[in-house]
Amino acid sequence: MSREDLGLRAARIFSDGMVLQRDVPLRIWGQASPHERLEAQFRGATYSCQSGSEGSWVLELPPQGAGGPFELLIKGLSGELVIRDILIGDVWLLGGQSNMELPVARTLDLYEEEVQGAENPWIRQFRVPILGSFQGPQPDLPGGVWQRVNPQTVLEFSALGYFFAQAHYARYQVPVGLVLTAVGGSHIETWLSEEAVQAVGGYDDELARCREPGYIENLTREELGKTAEWFRKAQAADLGAQPGQTPWSSIDLDDAQWDSLTLPKLWKGTELEDFHGVVWLRKQVELGEEAAGRGALLRLGAIVDADETYINGVRVGKTEYKYPPRKYQVPPGVLKPGLNTIAVRVMVVRASGGFVEGKSYALEMGPQRIDLAGEWKYRIGCRTGTLPHFTRVHHKPSAMYNAMISPLRGCAFRGVLWYQGESNAHAPEKYQGLFAALIEDWRRTFGHPNLPFLYVQLPNFDTSLEELEPGRWALLREAQLQTLGVPQTAMAVTIDVGEANDLHPQNKKDIALRLSLAARRMIFGEPIVAQGPLLERLERDGAALRVHFTSVGGGLTARGGRLRWFEICGADGVFHPAQADIAGDTVRVWSEAVPEPRGLRYAWHDNPEGANLYNTEGLPASPFRASL
Repeated sequence: MSREDLGLRAARIFSDGMVLQRDVPLRIWGQASPHERLEAQFRGATYSCQSGSEGSWVLELPPQGAGGPFELLIKGLSGELVIRDILIGDVWLLGGQSNMELPVARTLDLYEEEVQGAENPWIRQFRVPILGSFQGPQPDLPGGVWQRVNPQTVLEFSALGYFFAQAHYARYQVPVGLVLTAVGGSHIETWLSEEAVQAVGGYDDELARCREPGYIENLTREELGKTAEWFRKAQAADLGAQPGQTPWSSIDLDDAQWDSLTLPKLWKGTELEDFHGVVWLRKQVELGEEAAGRGALLRLGAIVDADETYINGVRVGKTEYKYPPRKYQVPPGVLKPGLNTIAVRVMVVRASGGFVEGKSYALEMGPQRIDLAGEWKYRIGCRTGTLPHFTRVHHKPSAMYNAMISPLRGCAFRGVLWYQGESNAHAPEKYQGLFAALIEDWRRTFGHPNLPFLYVQLPNFDTSLEELEPGRWALLREAQLQTLGVPQTAMAVTIDVGEANDLHPQNKKDIALRLSLAARRMIFGEPIVAQGPLLERLERDGAALRVHFTSVGGGLTARGGRLRWFEICGADGVFHPAQADIAGDTVRVWSEAVPEPRGLRYAWHDNPEGANLYNTEGLPASPFRASL
């Protein structure tokens, strides 16, 4: 009999395979008949509780030592409930947006061999269903299951969460539970309760609109209709896919009169810069006899905004938005000896389109790799207007909190891992206040006033790809740095592991290991260096400025040559590139262009690639700015 068929049931998070937090009092809750006495058996002990007038019950268990698997049996007049395969260990709440959500499957270019044989029943993840609500805090989740690590399921795990759990298990040999609550593109305000949002201020009108019955649903329905109409018209008008005509994906099409374009590149500065609609691109590659009957992998980097890709007229892949790396499996029998035609139907919906530079564009057949960079033929299939913007529930205040955080109220966690901020870079000046409010809000929600928050500072990234005003990410990193003033917080600096051309860098393992160091020091009290250098104070040193740091560990070091990305300014506030030398636990900075320096900044750009101030433990310094 399923849990849904029972009169007696537990909240969704309390299900087979769950991991509960060790060494703290535990609360498990659910529904039964009103005023029903329940008896529970767990680890050889018996406990009891009684449901209230509406049938809600809460079972309280004393602190439990790590171990498992165990069973929890709960009995009452309305039925019997057995929760099996329970582990006791450390449970972490994973919050944020797409870089926390990013699954292991998206990191296989770096970690495929490492995860191929992954098998660890002591590491488990519960994926909270993605849902928003404006009808107040929801009492339970609509679904979700606990999954243990094996070669299949690991691909669905949060990559950052998995590598953190792997390091944590290796260190402490206790079960690790991950509760994933991240949603790609979500704004921080959607993760705040209505009370917290109102305390921050500035959202009252938007909250009121969203609470109106049917407001979001009607708006979304209208926008979905406009979007469907946009795609319908584009499909009907596309010259490359007209009934009765040779499709532009065909190997038989004569494209000799098509224009040429060198790829990969974004189309700014070309005649396609302001183009929106459908454009077809074609390239021929010649293969030898070994192609007969062989499968292959087609890599097409990242394409703005969406694509359908064909080889010899056979569709081999489709991606509906710009971020995912295009890695299309080519089935045996598609390729042939001689000329083969690759055709890509690109849909550009809002900003300028193109093929993102610095990515891999190649046809791989066993050890053979054919580079696809260079000249491609192209022709416009149809022109359209821009695609209407969607109203995103996960941009709206309190929506995700109500549906994805509130149902977990009362759960015990060892700490929170947080990776978010990209979607708030349009207004970085608000972020520190919102983040501090979120930390306080969640600590109140989970009944843990000192709940540890370990978070990721944004990495380096070329924000022009997102058409942001320069400097927004630098300002948001500063807001994250300032949040270290909130007690029981720690920050992983990632200014050296981003990818300039990718909002979703694959290297989640180094980030996870830095968060693991922070947990080991802050939560478990290990006397280790867990943070890169942080600004302590700035002082005048003749015609130079001297920066003092904390978290220097075994000392400061410049990785890969002289220090880079230091800049200095005078009273006019105009910054100039500066020279910098390490002197003990300080850095001395100067420039002949600024004889009387007043201010300084380090790595104060959205994409300061090559920023190289570290401590000898290999942890990078956070970007900062300071003035006298």
